Amino acid sequence: MHTSPWIIAWLLLLQGCTAEQLQRATSPRTDIRDCSTNPPYLPSTVTETTARLAALRGAMKAHSIDAYIVPATDAHMSEYIAERDSRLGWVTGFTGSAGTGVVTLDKAALWTDSRYWTQAERQMDCNWELQRTTWIESIGLWILEAVPAGGNVSLDPFLFSIDTWNSYSEALHGSGRTLLPIETNLVDQVWGDQRPPPASSKIYSLPAEFTGSSWQEKVAGIRQQMEQHVRNPTAVLLSGLEETAWLFNLRGDDIPYNPVFYSYTLLTSTNIRLFVDETRLTAEARQSLQAGCPGPLCVELQEYGQVRAHVRDYAQGNVTIWLGTEYTTYGLYGIIPQEKLLEDSYSPVMVAKAVKNAKEQELLRAAHVRDAVVVIQYLLWLEKMVPQGLVDEFSGARHVDALRWAQEHSRGPSFESISASGLNAALAHYSPSNVSSRKLSVDEMYLSDTGGQYLDGTTDITRTMHWGVPTPFQKEAYTRVLMGNIDLSRLIFPTNTAGPVGFQSNNIPLMKGMFTSIEPGYYRDGEFGIRIEDVALVVEAQTKQHQTGEKPFLTFEVVSLVPYDRNLIDVSLLSQEQIQYLNTYYKTIRERVGPELQSQQLEEEYRWLQRNTEPFVQSSAGTAAATLCVLATTSLISALLTELQA
Repeated sequence: MHTSPWIIAWLLLLQGCTAEQLQRATSPRTDIRDCSTNPPYLPSTVTETTARLAALRGAMKAHSIDAYIVPATDAHMSEYIAERDSRLGWVTGFTGSAGTGVVTLDKAALWTDSRYWTQAERQMDCNWELQRTTWIESIGLWILEAVPAGGNVSLDPFLFSIDTWNSYSEALHGSGRTLLPIETNLVDQVWGDQRPPPASSKIYSLPAEFTGSSWQEKVAGIRQQMEQHVRNPTAVLLSGLEETAWLFNLRGDDIPYNPVFYSYTLLTSTNIRLFVDETRLTAEARQSLQAGCPGPLCVELQEYGQVRAHVRDYAQGNVTIWLGTEYTTYGLYGIIPQEKLLEDSYSPVMVAKAVKNAKEQELLRAAHVRDAVVVIQYLLWLEKMVPQGLVDEFSGARHVDALRWAQEHSRGPSFESISASGLNAALAHYSPSNVSSRKLSVDEMYLSDTGGQYLDGTTDITRTMHWGVPTPFQKEAYTRVLMGNIDLSRLIFPTNTAGPVGFQSNNIPLMKGMFTSIEPGYYRDGEFGIRIEDVALVVEAQTKQHQTGEKPFLTFEVVSLVPYDRNLIDVSLLSQEQIQYLNTYYKTIRERVGPELQSQQLEEEYRWLQRNTEPFVQSSAGTAAATLCVLATTSLISALLTELQA
């Protein structure tokens, strides 16, 4: 469900190649707030925040704070967070996964990106301004206008990354306003006993058959990197929850839909310290961690809350601490003397985790086959039930979640299922509730973005469909998005092309063995949304002309195995190469998923699969039209790749 930077490129292509333009509806919107009326119009989805803001401002006055910054993350820079850490959501009512709030003594504003603008207008009351950007420079300028010279701007340093802290410091530098870290989190203080309790479920070992290597082998590999590094680091500090879970082959469920647990790790050449609530470890997990005691492969258990004091003490010695800045908060980073730091964007553990070995790749492929069974079951069920008017967004999400739970090795959904009909699909990360949920209709487009957590891997797939007669514009828009998905999936690119998640030039290079998502989309606010998402494995390209030199070119192997909606595909727009790709992909789906459907005795689903993976044939009349957009696509991708390699 990650939103790819390639969406922007494909929106440009859609604008250039689309013939039909829809006019926006002029009728008043009833699904979003209207703060211009008296009294303001607020939909039922809005959260009342007057009392919460009053309490927060009271705490700010007690600490002589003029502006307080509230982020949407936790102390581990997690992409998804527990409800206990949803401070921005509690104070604003906005539940999107990206955003920043700023509260002064008389104003409040939220900054978020375009994926969430409509969602914010649906969820926030009129106490809040919506700032349609995420630039810290914009936040800084707003603060400078709202806070007089001499004022204090405060935040919790354990909720902000190093780069974000530095950006705020730079934005306020020389302005007469003081950036003041305060370790007492003011939102937590006023949230009080209504704040959800800490996690208490068990932390368990992942069975050996589902691991690519033992945790001892992983530790040995990281220690080898430490020895070979020119700076000779004495320790690696891990703050990202995925890092510790992967390193020790442990799993938990402290964050919904994510098999992680609150922890830190300090790994040196001679000892290992795991900061965690040890009472939650199963006996098997504890035995696994301490079987090598005493010795260099003995994991010493420390209380989770002691990490700061321990790192401060360790940093007083003759040491060099290696860390990844993307997952380390400024609060923890700031206690280590600068000359004792070795900084990379990502720790060596995060990089090692991203590159899957042969066993891990096979495990993930197997998980995607079973997950394809789930999605096919769901699509067949929808085809039957939607025309009868028996499905709404919420019941649909519940149904696909239940199908996933029924699969072998399932641990449930990997994120809150996105089940969006009609205009709700224009919200990139919309999730329905049992309070407000549109009924699915044969007259509207429907977007389903779902995924599963399995012992052998994590899945994430999006399909958009229409059970009736789509408009020519909808059909063309869908086909353009599909073309984007196809052309990225079959792209051949040089080694060192950046971006493990999407093609982001500020990330680490793509390497053989990495998994990523390809998810172009098109969103028309107030009308409909389209997204097609597949998970893909980075593999070496087998094309002869690219097999030159020591570094082979790379390409993708798509491991998501569910056909696209034939009802929305305008085959005349596709090039012969795109059709050939589709037919090869559909052949792969039949070969891999068909036997699994039969082994699970899902004969009706098997017949559905056969119907929906019939080969495509393109008439010669469509070839010329397709060629123009293929040329545009090729030029666009070439230009972007050139920029990435610069």
